[in-house]
Parts: sequence; structure tokens; C-alpha cells
Amino acid sequence: MTFSRRFLLDAGIRASIALPVWMQVGLARAAGRLPRTAPISQGAEAELRSRRLVVIDPGHGGRDPGCIGAGSLYEKDIALATAWDLRHALERGGYDVMMTRSSDVFIPLPARVDFAENHHANMMVSIHANSVAPNTTVRGASVFTFSNDPSDPLAAEIARDENSVERISNRSFQGVSPQVARILFSLMKHSTKVESLSLQRNFVDSLSRNVDMLPNPARHATFAVLQSSAIPSVLVETAFLSNPQDEAALRTNEFRLRLAASMKSAVDAWFLARRHAIANL
Repeated sequence: MTFSRRFLLDAGIRASIALPVWMQVGLARAAGRLPRTAPISQGAEAELRSRRLVVIDPGHGGRDPGCIGAGSLYEKDIALATAWDLRHALERGGYDVMMTRSSDVFIPLPARVDFAENHHANMMVSIHANSVAPNTTVRGASVFTFSNDPSDPLAAEIARDENSVERISNRSFQGVSPQVARILFSLMKHSTKVESLSLQRNFVDSLSRNVDMLPNPARHATFAVLQSSAIPSVLVETAFLSNPQDEAALRTNEFRLRLAASMKSAVDAWFLARRHAIANL
């Protein structure tokens, strides 16, 4: 769905951007164009309640193997296998699911974000595996959100590795003044950041009940694939390929199914919170 920047600007502005309905309502109310007590149209409310599109982004692929474990397990392969497990779990739960890649192909980082935005996804979940070789003791899952200021040195190192194949280009609105673009980006990025942090909490809570976690597992760094200003996004580092125990676990269907079930529970919790928020709009 498309919302017009004219709800913030003069009628002469013609540029537009695709946003989820819940964010359109929030931005319109923040701009003073829609009173807090104004009802949502039945059509918009139906879309808010019924549409549940999750884009899963299996990291790396094709000419980009990602990390390689001591036992020769490739990150690109384990990310894809885990993504398929998550897709099946979500589809059984009634979600619409799309994947940025469904086979061993290389997808540029900007194209992954474009894919989610062009399909108006409710959220994007990027699947990866870690490595800090030659250190073989660090292990556990973690969940990242985007930030220009990494939460810690390890987060910064991981982001450098994940972004190393291709830097993502800076994107900008077309057809609006720089001042207007800053306002729009500020509003959208704030809303998306809040939703991404909520999604991250759900993922950390759910994963921590079923798999080993990295200390302080809720982290943030400059991951290129998380840079969408419109779609809440998290990046899940499932385990460390540099750790023999984690690598062995990732090879097993049982462990990957636990990961998938945990992530599905996190997605459930996030959408449930959205329904409650919609009811209070």
C-alpha cells in the first residue's frame, strides 16, 4: 500500500513510498492529520489484522560462502537449511512467507532489502551463523538490530564480516526536498527502530528458552541487510561455526528445528502485540 507524503507536506509533493498500514496510521497521527480517537477504516483494519507476510533472508549464497567451520560446514548452506525450516514452521502457522533466496545463489545486499520492501513485508528475518576463528570457545545464538554504533567490539567484527562481500548503497527519497526527506526518514526510522527492538526482544526471549545464547545476546551493529527504514528487521546469528559444539549442532535436524520453532514463537508474539496495539489505536 502507498501513502502520500502530502499528509505531511503541501499538495504539490508527488513522491510516495510503500509502508505497512500500521505505520501509515502512526505517522498520520504523529503529523496531526488523523486524530488519536479517529477510527481506522474497516478495510485498513482488516489488512492490519489479517496480513502477515514474513520475508526470510538466508545469508550469503552462491559465490559468497560466508563463514566456513572447522568441519567444512558453510554458513550459506546452514543459513538456507534453517531458513527453510523456519519457512515451513511459519506456513504451518498460517503466515505468508517469502525468501530472498531459496537456493544456492548470490543475492546482492541491496536486492535483499529491496525484495522485502517491494513486497511490503511486515518484517524481515535474516539468518546467519557466526565465526570468530581462531577462537573456538565462544558459542551461542544472538539477535542483532541495526545501529550505526555497534554495541560491542564483537558485534562490530561480525558486522564487518557479514557486510564484506558488497557494501550497500545509501538510498534516498526521490521528488522531495532534502528537508522533507530528513523529516520522512526520521519519522519512519524511529517507528521501524522501535518495532525492530520489540522484535529483537521476542526473538531473544524465545531462543533463550531452547538454545544456548551468547552473553548479552541482544546486540546491534551496522548490518547492511537491516537498513530498511520501513520494515522491522532482525538478524539472527544461530551459532558459531568456529565452535566445534555449535558446528556439530547446526548439522542436526533436531537443533535446526528447535531454532525454527523458537523463531516462529517470537514471530507469533510480535504479531500478537501488533494486534493489541491496533485495537488501541
